[in-house]
Amino acid sequence: MRVISGAYRGLKLNEFAGNEIRPTADRVKESLFNILYDKTYGARVLDLFCGSGNLGIECISRGAAYVDFNDVSPASVKLLKSNLAKLKSAHAYGVSVGDWSAFLRSAKRGYDIVFIDPPYADDCGISALQMLAERSLLNRGGVAVYERDRKFEGSICGLAVSDERKYGRTYLTFLIPEDDA
Repeated sequence: MRVISGAYRGLKLNEFAGNEIRPTADRVKESLFNILYDKTYGARVLDLFCGSGNLGIECISRGAAYVDFNDVSPASVKLLKSNLAKLKSAHAYGVSVGDWSAFLRSAKRGYDIVFIDPPYADDCGISALQMLAERSLLNRGGVAVYERDRKFEGSICGLAVSDERKYGRTYLTFLIPEDDA
């Protein structure tokens, strides 16, 4: 797992051992950031189920103004912190350990990019998107990226699906505020 582009291009990130944790593959991440290329610079970003911090660190490398990292697992946050320590200069970010819903309930400002990549076995991503919309935490012009192992079905009041891509077994669904659709 490496940083694809930007100030930290080529930086190897620490990964989890074994197959229990599924980071976003480099090929999927490269395609994702090709889609988001004009949105990351200066963005306020939330990596809600951050794991190793792979996606949020890519945003830092590409000039994001601020990144919030959140994960319920202390082991994930420990790995995230080891990856953040590899960055050579100071960057604006926050790190929290806790349940995704508690994080969203306490959020005070909106985001330009939100990554929702929960464990595939846990279907809480839909609930996270609903809370994101209910609390108006996705800024106008922003995008939420929902990663999972199946096609998105249904709808989220306040959000509209703008695109969906399939990469192997991974689906990326892009949602934007309904007012932007």
